[in-house]
Amino acid sequence: MNALLFLAVVLIWGLSWFAIHLQMGAAPVDVAIFWRFVVSVLMLGGWLALTGRLRRPSREVAPWLAGMGACLFSCNFLAFYSSEMFLPSGIVSVVFSMSTILNALGLWLFFRQRPDVRVLGGGLLGVCGVAMLLGGGLGSGAASAMLAGVGLALLGTVLFSLGNMISRRIGRFDMDLPNAVLCSMAFGMFVMGVNVLTQGHSFMPPLTLRWLSGLLYLSVFGSVAGFLFYLMLVRRIGADRAAYTTILSPVIALAVSAIFEGAHWSGLMLAGLVLILCGNVLAFARRRAVPRVVEVEQG
Repeated sequence: MNALLFLAVVLIWGLSWFAIHLQMGAAPVDVAIFWRFVVSVLMLGGWLALTGRLRRPSREVAPWLAGMGACLFSCNFLAFYSSEMFLPSGIVSVVFSMSTILNALGLWLFFRQRPDVRVLGGGLLGVCGVAMLLGGGLGSGAASAMLAGVGLALLGTVLFSLGNMISRRIGRFDMDLPNAVLCSMAFGMFVMGVNVLTQGHSFMPPLTLRWLSGLLYLSVFGSVAGFLFYLMLVRRIGADRAAYTTILSPVIALAVSAIFEGAHWSGLMLAGLVLILCGNVLAFARRRAVPRVVEVEQG
């Protein structure tokens, strides 16, 4: 089950970077994010209501849900979408892969869970491998905007990792994962709606096939399915190992680029792929008692 969840997240989020690219330029990024989570909240909330599983959060968990909504379903995406105005989506995805190391450090800082050497080693190998992949196919045209784009992508990655830590904390409350995700998404939607109003942007979405197809994929798969599967992994195997999906997903993003944008694989890119696979083997080598420790800590 863990392997299937892991593979699903890698595929879904690997394709999400291209879906975000489809929406660039047609509308302000806050409008795109707002409608993404409007659709996601309606879908997930409707499913929970129809199945009789919709629950109201307690007062104790509400602040944590708001924090997760800010970090995972609004502010982080505002940074990621904005970074794609300066950088190709592949470069943003490799910066995002740094969440592997940030999650391991976050578990150490907030939960006193010492990072496993193999997870950190695998994460470092994976980050280096993705950097080689991108370095082998990167042109020189993006150099002038690199600093701003990387800074925004790093900000989004830090927020994403912090949201993982909040998600782990929410796991200690008596609240199931789908309802926690729904409430957090609703708060993120509210934050983006306020941002649209304060910026004076129009809520009217572009009614083009390109933009709407990106919206549909990001809402159904990138948000609802992707985050549910990912947060299930966080609870099952820990945030440090679950975040390794963010290292493999750029490989999918590059493959999509090769198909739809005519990108070619150089020797350096192939070497990077091998390095990522080696990091995957290292990080996911079977370790005794680690899953048990995660289960006990989450209660």
